[in-house]
Amino acid sequence: MIVLGIETSCDETAAAVVRDGRDILSSVVASQIDIHRRYGGVVPELASRKHLEAIVPVVEEALDNAGITAKDLDALAATQGPGLVGALLVGFSFAKGYAYTLDLPWCGVNHLEAHLNSVFLEPTPPAFPFAALLVSGGHTSIYFVKSHTEFEFMGGTRDDAAGEAFDKVSKMLGLGYPGGPVIGKLSESGDPTRIRFPRPFLDKTEFDFSFSGIKTAVNRYIQTHAATYADEIPHIVSGFQEAVVDVLVFKLIRAAEDRGCGHIAVVGGVAANRRLRDRVIEEAGAKGLSVHIPPIDLCGDNAAMIAAAGYHSLKKGERSHLNSDVYSRHKRA
Repeated sequence: MIVLGIETSCDETAAAVVRDGRDILSSVVASQIDIHRRYGGVVPELASRKHLEAIVPVVEEALDNAGITAKDLDALAATQGPGLVGALLVGFSFAKGYAYTLDLPWCGVNHLEAHLNSVFLEPTPPAFPFAALLVSGGHTSIYFVKSHTEFEFMGGTRDDAAGEAFDKVSKMLGLGYPGGPVIGKLSESGDPTRIRFPRPFLDKTEFDFSFSGIKTAVNRYIQTHAATYADEIPHIVSGFQEAVVDVLVFKLIRAAEDRGCGHIAVVGGVAANRRLRDRVIEEAGAKGLSVHIPPIDLCGDNAAMIAAAGYHSLKKGERSHLNSDVYSRHKRA
């Protein structure tokens, strides 16, 4: 089955063609980072307008790169939520019209479940069940993944997502947006042990997160070292990053041990962070766990993961309809 995936949940307009949920024939992402950088974050109205401008050429490029035409498609999948409602409506509405015109089956896809399916686009995917850390700008959660379509929520952030904390700390230090890449790079020249920030493990037997306190601790350090902190920025971001990574890795390993599974995965935009990847591999290796992390280009928002997740939903007989609507927040039973 050849599925066209469409993703517009935030500030990337993406389209991809994937065969049988595994074989990526094409993947195109039009980023809006340069537009939103001047505002220090995503401006929802601007994001929606840029999606409107980009959706048709991005889909056409995805089809061209795959070497097919619309007539070769078997189905469509589009992000239904969670995300920015205006942005979601662009891609979801396009998918409705496109599928209706082509008389093809289509389905809405949960953006978070798509991230969890992104590890199946790597050469050696994990065996079910496995524990997964989904960490991005908007979400930080741990799931017990039972199948392509069955996910048990184990815990999540009570305030800021990890990626959001990176962005806010970067803004405090005047490093720009997005914060993840710049902090990741700058931290390589810093000493993670020079400045120690708190590790908010909360209850070490549970799987919730809280990153607001780390962000506040960084802000307090800046205020109390106003005359000298500028010379310490590499050490500040390195210490901050290490605190976040410590908590993420500990909770993920703990989740795998709790459920007795031998495979773990890290997905989402922050999964591109080199320090996080290295630490997960190191800690999991010591515990005899198999690690699965998507390639860098599949960590951030992309449509290949939407097409892959959509494929498995479509195989189960799930379909969306013309009266289906988007949703901004993740709905849990």
